[in-house]
Amino acid sequence: MSDDLALLRAEAGIRQLYARYADAVWRKDGASFVDCFAEDAVWKIAGRTVRGRDEIGALFLASLEPSERVMFWAGIPLLEVSGDTATGRTQVTELIKRKDGTSLRSLAIYYERFVEQQGAWRLQWHHFDLFYLGPPDLSGNFLDARDYGPPPGFPGPDDPTPVPVR
Repeated sequence: MSDDLALLRAEAGIRQLYARYADAVWRKDGASFVDCFAEDAVWKIAGRTVRGRDEIGALFLASLEPSERVMFWAGIPLLEVSGDTATGRTQVTELIKRKDGTSLRSLAIYYERFVEQQGAWRLQWHHFDLFYLGPPDLSGNFLDARDYGPPPGFPGPDDPTPVPVR
């Protein structure tokens, strides 16, 4: 398969992965969310690192507990593909309606490793760098998050993820 065709195939599969991911977030569907991850995946978010689908599912449900709804949007993933694996970075935003009536917006970048398994692309390593968490009108302060430079700049396995101060 040509490099161009492999990139197009991976990009289409990873866009579908993000469509499944966003749908699971909106519906608060833990089973569908963890199906977006490889069995031995790592998710790094808000100063935490969880491994495997069980831990990922538990963190997902706990993270959504204070929220009435979360609308998640993923930008177009910037990918480098090699066979059935890919690395990428994806800009994401969320609109969050809390059960207490407050609202938040997040702006972040996911640095990722993807793997194609059983006919579907899944997240193998998912590193969340949060740049903003505050009022939806962006009137809050931006967080200090490391800039890894242009692609293929990428966090190391031990690089921390920013923790919002609330």
